[in-house]
Amino acid sequence: MKEKEDNDLIRSLQESRTYTKWDEIKKWIPSAIILALAFYFSMNRGTYGLLDNIDLVIHEAGHLVFFIFGRYIYTLGGTLMQIILPSLITWYFFRNSYRTGIQFGLLWLGQNFINISVYAADARARKLPLLGGNNVYHDWNYLLGEVGLLNYDIEIGYIFFGTAILIFIVSVIMPLIIKN
Repeated sequence: MKEKEDNDLIRSLQESRTYTKWDEIKKWIPSAIILALAFYFSMNRGTYGLLDNIDLVIHEAGHLVFFIFGRYIYTLGGTLMQIILPSLITWYFFRNSYRTGIQFGLLWLGQNFINISVYAADARARKLPLLGGNNVYHDWNYLLGEVGLLNYDIEIGYIFFGTAILIFIVSVIMPLIIKN
């Protein structure tokens, strides 16, 4: 029995390949891509692209999901869904030990926080075009007004933006956090 285990171990070692410098470099390729995208998202804060269309659909779906919880949570539901969905996807990849998936899930989460930062900072000015035009109310104007923080909309927007930057940093350094 011992001899069979030894033979299996020897065969397994012979079949395995050595860890090379290329393997070390290869694990940082997603980080380089994410760094470039995070920089792009950060520098283009407030512009609208393809990914923002997807985020908008998710945001609006969040209102539908949370409508049973009253007006405040219903209004917050759009933003909550923009945070919940990428977080669930990131969690799925985490549970399955897939570092690259975690990194791109965090990138998407950070990108959503940038969108949220723009929307929150616009609460008083209300210059962003909204679905429904002038017939709908501005989520963040209502949310911050209800809790007495409307005068701090720009600062709250920067808090969301700072959160996005922190998420981007974690995503880029993920090979240092999860080693596989």
